[in-house]
Amino acid sequence: KGFMVDFVYRYQSMFGNNSVLSSDELATVWHMPNNTIATPHIYWLNAKSAPASGGFPSTGIWLGRSIYRGQTRNIFMSEADRMKHMYIIGRTGTGKTEFLKQMIIQDMRAGNGLCFLEPHGDGIEELLEMVPPERAEDVIVFDPADEERPIGFNPMSVKNYEEIYQVASSIINLMYKLYDPNKTGMVGPRFEHSIRNIMLTVAVEKGAGFIEIVRALTDSKYVQELLPKVKDPIVKRYWTDQIAQTSDFHKSEVLDYIVSKFGRFITNKMIRNIIGQSETTLDFRKAMDEGKIVFLKLAKGLIGEEDSNFLGLVLAPKILQAALSRQDMPKSERRPFYFYVDEFQNFATPDFAQMLSEARKYNLGLILANQFVSQVDEQVRDAIFGNVGTLMSYRVGVQDASILAKTFAPTFNEADLTNIGAQNIYVKTIIEGTPVPPFSMNVWRDLGKEKNYGSPEVAKLVKELSALKYGRDKEEVEQEIMKRSKM
Repeated sequence: KGFMVDFVYRYQSMFGNNSVLSSDELATVWHMPNNTIATPHIYWLNAKSAPASGGFPSTGIWLGRSIYRGQTRNIFMSEADRMKHMYIIGRTGTGKTEFLKQMIIQDMRAGNGLCFLEPHGDGIEELLEMVPPERAEDVIVFDPADEERPIGFNPMSVKNYEEIYQVASSIINLMYKLYDPNKTGMVGPRFEHSIRNIMLTVAVEKGAGFIEIVRALTDSKYVQELLPKVKDPIVKRYWTDQIAQTSDFHKSEVLDYIVSKFGRFITNKMIRNIIGQSETTLDFRKAMDEGKIVFLKLAKGLIGEEDSNFLGLVLAPKILQAALSRQDMPKSERRPFYFYVDEFQNFATPDFAQMLSEARKYNLGLILANQFVSQVDEQVRDAIFGNVGTLMSYRVGVQDASILAKTFAPTFNEADLTNIGAQNIYVKTIIEGTPVPPFSMNVWRDLGKEKNYGSPEVAKLVKELSALKYGRDKEEVEQEIMKRSKM
């Protein structure tokens, strides 16, 4: 009886009495601590870890390390699997941008072509310092804050007239994203109809852009000059029947409403000097085919959030358009090109849904990163989970964990996703196109050490060389725009 009392209440014998217990009896006495034990001397694991399966290549781009039960393995990904796209999610400050940077550094050193769209700018500044000297001439820096030599980017620039239909759809998607993200009716069928016809009208003149759209909306004589060149009878009838038969009051109401949507960007001198140029010097098709390094520095702190989002929304569809245009070349000649997008939710239009489903056919691989799943429209979200070959999750919030848990089950659950440690991620990926079980991975890399090999002087020279090759003198640009707009 005394022994049982001591056993139940964990009493220590005060009189040195010895007790001989069998191994089975000792096993019932010893037990693992559970979460009801309150002591500072126990190290609790906040999230599970799991090993990577076999079969990963020993070459390719380095992603991180699988560390499990004392065993460490480097994880690489092949070019073919990268073309199935990658989606990275995690709360702010978890290390997403650093992960993108370490991949970009590897691509630059490997001679790969890439484009990095970043709405902050700091990451691009750091990467410019680490551009290999032999690749200095491959770099294109699109920096709207450099107002002395603006790079020309005409959103309506096309190789042939048939492409303008796709461009018109992209511009309409942009308008929804900016003015009516919840589809409340501010941008609706009537607006779409007008914009599409106006764009198809002004596009009959080579080099037409937003400047000509606003001019067509405010100058009826200019429209009359264009109509004889319009071949599409439906477009022509928009002006000769629909607009001509509309009362001056309602005509003014409709056209002024459209002008207000485009005017806000061409009245901004900095943006006007970029999108107002008739010729596009930022040629994404050429950049893809020649393996260029394109940095789209849309720094919100320098140009403002609204202008940063606008430029991102007109630039991203052009990359898709460039990829689709590779249909005219043999598949074997389509050079791999990687498109990195940080804070992806700012630029997520239906164009990205199309990009995710079709880009890999043209050797364009997407690497997208953002903070919350809920930031992305449902259509694009479905495209991500339906088409992305690799999904990586840093620590996320409860709402996102409930969505992602389905992807990482049964290896990881919601609690794991909300508590994973710093520099660690959960990965659901493929090997040679075949899905493998989720696993944990450590992604720490000493970028500080990498930066020691960087050079601010190299960054300065690279930016100056890019501006010289792709930019134009500010005064020359302004004179051209004034002439075209008849100001």
